[in-house]
Order: sequence, then structure tokens, then C-alpha cells
Amino acid sequence: MDWPALLPLFLTAGVEWVEAFTIVLAVSLTIGWGASLAAAAAGLATLAVLTALTGGAFSLGLNLHVIQFVIGVFLLLFGVRWLAKAIARQAGLKPLHDEDAEFRDTQATVSKGDWFAAWLIAYKGTLLEGLEVWLLVVAFSLHSQAWVSNAGAALAALLVVFVAGLSIRAPLRRVPENTIKFVVGAMIVSFGTFWTLGALAGNVWPLGDWTLLALELFFLVGGQALVPLIRARPRRAAA
Repeated sequence: MDWPALLPLFLTAGVEWVEAFTIVLAVSLTIGWGASLAAAAAGLATLAVLTALTGGAFSLGLNLHVIQFVIGVFLLLFGVRWLAKAIARQAGLKPLHDEDAEFRDTQATVSKGDWFAAWLIAYKGTLLEGLEVWLLVVAFSLHSQAWVSNAGAALAALLVVFVAGLSIRAPLRRVPENTIKFVVGAMIVSFGTFWTLGALAGNVWPLGDWTLLALELFFLVGGQALVPLIRARPRRAAA
């Protein structure tokens, strides 16, 4: 079991599943809960097949340092994207993600199409949002081989979102998505930095795995320090 990966996987998956649930909820108002949940289940089944195939194919015969380097670069790219967007939203340069707006847009799109088109929207929404979860599960699992626990963290997040969403049957607007993306973005960038430099330069971390905590604090504090600086730039430009 890869304990350091469980929290970022759970939080990342939770954010993605909230967005997927919003799409499925909007579709359900047109074609019913049975059909929309069946479409979501088909999307999840596709993700499960991809995970199983990837676990069998990529873990055979590959050099550990190559795997570590590829995973590290991927996590850096993924984490930097999340962290940069979270910083921009907190600084007011980008609007916060609005689940209500996404719900209304999806419902408007669904209302213009037929039954199968609506079913495909629910399927594709679940699949596309889940692909980011799948990519992270694969990245962490190829390094640690903790396929069961990592997939379990993603499924646990899915269960929490599913139960919460069905209990209120409304967009989960109160989820602090930007805060989660800020924290998880810093975590994922930390993992990417740790594994990429470790693959390139060998044992460069004298504190071992404890270095991850120091890196996470560094990126969290650094990201927060950037917010007021970025927020002040439009004011200086206007002046």
C-alpha cells in the first residue's frame, strides 16, 4: 500500500467525480436516472478495462528509472496545471468553477438532442472526467505497484460523491474545489519533482520520503505567496 499517494488520489478523484456527477444529474432529468446511471457505469467500466490493461502492459520489462522519470514528468505537467489554475482563480484572474452553470449548460445541450445523444453525453462526461483519475492511478501504481490501494482510493472518492449527490440530487456546489485543487496540485508537483530528480540524479534526497513533506510545504507556501503578487499586477497595469 502506497500511503503517501492515497490522500492526493482521493482528493483529485473526488473533484473529478463531482464534475462527472453534475453531468449525469443533468442528463437524468431528460432520460431518467436508470439510463443516465447506466451510461455512467459504462464509462466506469471502460476506465476499469484501461486500468487493467495498463497494469499488465506497462509493468513488464521496463527499467525502473525510466518509469520513474516518465511518471515524474507527467505528474509535474498535471500538477503544475492544477496549481496554476488554482492560483489564478484565487488571485481573481479566472472565475471559480461553477457547478450550477455546468449543470445548466449540460441540461440545455441535452434538451436539444435525442435519447441516445443524451446517453452519450453522460457516458462521455463520466469517461473524460474519469480519465484524469485513471492517469493518476496508473502513474502512482506503476511506481509503487500498489494498484489495489490506489484504485481503492479513487473508488472510495467515487462512492462518497455518489452517495452525497444522490442524497440531495443537486449539483455539489459546496465542495471547496479550488482549495482542493490548490492543495492537491502542490502535492502532485511535489511527487513529480521528487521522482523526476530522483530518476535523473539518483539518491539526491537525503531525507528520503520525508522530503515529500518539505516539498509540499514549499509549493503550498510559494503558491500562496504568488497570489497577492499576481492579484496586484492588473492594478499596476491599469495605473
